[in-house]
Amino acid sequence: MRAIKKIAVVGVATTALIGGGVAYAYWTSTGDGSGQASTGTSSLFSVSTDAAVVGADGPMTPGGPSETVPVHVTNPSTGHQILRTVHVTVANKADGSTWTAVSGCSSADYTVVDPTLNLPVDLGPGGVWDGTITISMNNNTTSSQDGCKGATVPLFVHAS
Repeated sequence: MRAIKKIAVVGVATTALIGGGVAYAYWTSTGDGSGQASTGTSSLFSVSTDAAVVGADGPMTPGGPSETVPVHVTNPSTGHQILRTVHVTVANKADGSTWTAVSGCSSADYTVVDPTLNLPVDLGPGGVWDGTITISMNNNTTSSQDGCKGATVPLFVHAS
């Protein structure tokens, strides 16, 4: 009986070592490395306007009706850019310099109301923001504004 018990114990022990478990061994280590990535830069907004919309009361006159001008700001970048302000002045379109149509008419004869924005505006790649500018002619009671008759008033739009 003892021989059978010994054989049984040896058999169980052998089975446990061979088939009952798998032993693992490994080393541990750490390492460091470096790499790099690059970011782009911002792009200038593209700003455009549509033709002025003359109201039912007609074109601008001193102290008279105003006109509205649709304005569009486009993000030409491949990433998101934030639009914080759109500011409009009566000035030369090319560079924002002082405008004088002819003697007796200047930017001081007009008032421009900037478009209303819910700031900031997140413009995604190719995104467009649309707004409206309002312009009116001031009623200058101290001098003639005849120089403004028939004038085409340039608007300089700055978006940032």
